Amino acid sequence: MAVSIYTTPTCSYCTMAKNYFKERGITFTEYNVAQDLRRADEMVKKSGQMGVPVLDINGRIIVGFNKPQIEQALRR
Repeated sequence: MAVSIYTTPTCSYCTMAKNYFKERGITFTEYNVAQDLRRADEMVKKSGQMGVPVLDINGRIIVGFNKPQIEQALRR
């Protein structure tokens, strides 16, 4: 399973998403878009959004910390 999360350091929903994955033992790759402009551009191209968090779960893009959508994507 491939899980990536695009975050910023001050985003509380980003922290919630990271904690959600950690609590469930799900490995993820974090990209801090406040420091990495290349990843920020990548995030916008994938999601069409500037807001964080943006999650990429096996190619499914989820904007925000939406538990039902995250759980559905993880079941696939």
